[in-house]
Amino acid sequence: MKRLISTDDAPEAVGAYSQATTDDSLLFTAGQLPLSTDGDLLVDESVAAQTRQCIENLEAILAAEVLELSDLLTVTIYLDDIDDFDEMYETSAEFVDDEPPARSAIEVGAVPKGGTLEIETVATLD
Repeated sequence: MKRLISTDDAPEAVGAYSQATTDDSLLFTAGQLPLSTDGDLLVDESVAAQTRQCIENLEAILAAEVLELSDLLTVTIYLDDIDDFDEMYETSAEFVDDEPPARSAIEVGAVPKGGTLEIETVATLD
């Protein structure tokens, strides 16, 4: 049965979707933009800072289910410019342990709200 996940420690959903959902086996996060918990978009910040904010948002959502980044099975990163890949990669690598999740990074025409990147994940609850 589907269950919705929500936490005040991550930005509210900016549309008709949930921060995350689970079937008590897998947890699916919505794409996280570089938004502060107050909803401020970090558009004037570096790609590294925006990446860090997205990951901190994901950590907060996972923590609502007593999960950590090490529980991630896969990560999908949408970049508005693939030339930002190296800076995003260097920053995101700081959060990865010795058993990293699968990952895809894709250049898209635009990221919602004018962000530089958006990150979504799937985690295991086992």
